[in-house]
Amino acid sequence: MKARRPEPAEIEYRNMRFLITDRPTDHTLDKYIEELQKHGAKNVVRVCDPTYSTERLESEGINVLDWQFDDGSPPPNEVVNNWFNLLKTRFKEEPGCCVAVHCVAGLGRAPVLVAIALMEAGMKYEDAVELIRQKRRGAINTKQLSYLQHYRPKSRLRHTRNGHSQCLIL
Repeated sequence: MKARRPEPAEIEYRNMRFLITDRPTDHTLDKYIEELQKHGAKNVVRVCDPTYSTERLESEGINVLDWQFDDGSPPPNEVVNNWFNLLKTRFKEEPGCCVAVHCVAGLGRAPVLVAIALMEAGMKYEDAVELIRQKRRGAINTKQLSYLQHYRPKSRLRHTRNGHSQCLIL
């Protein structure tokens, strides 16, 4: 019997929404596109080896970004920087929009990227991990948990006061 993977999980915090999924295949792409559209995701970050062609997604107005890194590992700095550049742009252009991210099972690499985004927005790492694990049981392995514990946010997604009103500094 094949192990059942968790359902796609939407994580929401402040003006950010993320959709964590497992990887689709060309065979399951219709259902995947339907799920992305249901959540309004216009960007997909793929952090594992490709298992599907991106043409169908692109024809639906969904941009796929390939930022692979090793399974079970924390993201390299280049991926982290690309991730925050994407998030700052997307959440500035369209606050409350949804950014989808997937790895093979949606339990390691993808949740780690979402966790560091939550931390950059002001959440403690324990709270970020707990929030993700509530929706993605089994997410984030020991090595990745240690990475998050030692990760030092630079407030790249945090709200600050600028005198009169609350603004997002991007």
